[in-house]
Amino acid sequence: MQPTKPLSNAMALGGCATTRRHLDMQASALMVLFCLALGFQQVAIKMVAMDISPLAQIALRSSLAALLVAALACWQGIRLADIRAHLGPGILVGVGFTAEFVFVAWGLNYTLASHMSVFLYTAPVFAALGLHLLVPGEQLTRRQWMGVGLAFGGMVLAMAPATDIENAADILRGDILGLLAGLSWAATTLVIRRSSLSEAPPVQTLCYQLAIAGLLLLPATALLGDLGRIQVTGAVVASLAFQTLVISLAALLLWFALLRRYFASQLGIFSFLSPVFGVLFGALLLGEALTINFLMGGIALLIGLLVVTR
Repeated sequence: MQPTKPLSNAMALGGCATTRRHLDMQASALMVLFCLALGFQQVAIKMVAMDISPLAQIALRSSLAALLVAALACWQGIRLADIRAHLGPGILVGVGFTAEFVFVAWGLNYTLASHMSVFLYTAPVFAALGLHLLVPGEQLTRRQWMGVGLAFGGMVLAMAPATDIENAADILRGDILGLLAGLSWAATTLVIRRSSLSEAPPVQTLCYQLAIAGLLLLPATALLGDLGRIQVTGAVVASLAFQTLVISLAALLLWFALLRRYFASQLGIFSFLSPVFGVLFGALLLGEALTINFLMGGIALLIGLLVVTR
């Protein structure tokens, strides 16, 4: 049984019409790579947090990637007039993107990287609900909603802490910030799909996000004194290179390209794989506990994913 098809297979936004498809094998493979990269993201930030604060990492990687994306946009022939044409929704997605990673950076000061991975990827649930209500053609069937519920329940079970965990209050604070990061990500997805950015080149949407994040976060990081406390080490350079080139450039360009071609609700649910990878990387590289809750929840999450995307 397939998801409900668009009434006209078109988005009535700015007079543009684009046929979006159900996920195929190529898109599924690309989403696995995307989820692998994003699953490692929180671990990469946490690994060097003693030498450079998470907020400083987000500010620097956004600014560096913004320069690269701007150069790529110029090479692709995107003009200033094109940038101005989508400036309103572009500012909105930029603010949403900035809020998402401020919450990530802030939350990582309190909670585990594995927990942040889980809560950040509540975004597909919120996005699927919003898309179901607001975007024609993005409705999920009853079976798919059952899959969403199973995946979300598995995700909650996977992050449930042990009863004897230390500094539980701090971890709860960080988990709440992770949830707010997920809400921010879902909001940017809805803005993109409900505005003229739905048909804009991926590089242009990414340019809005990274430029605004850099403009807002670099001054804030400087005022907080985080830039002056950076310890330049090989690990810091490697982490920033990964975050700039792989996360902020390649992975996000891939995400927006897929968002233009496939149903956002199906793509979003597929990204439930990211917290699984995030917890595994946290256990392997940071020594974070891999509990029976995670193993059971991860199995439920994967079954829910199959139900939604089969």
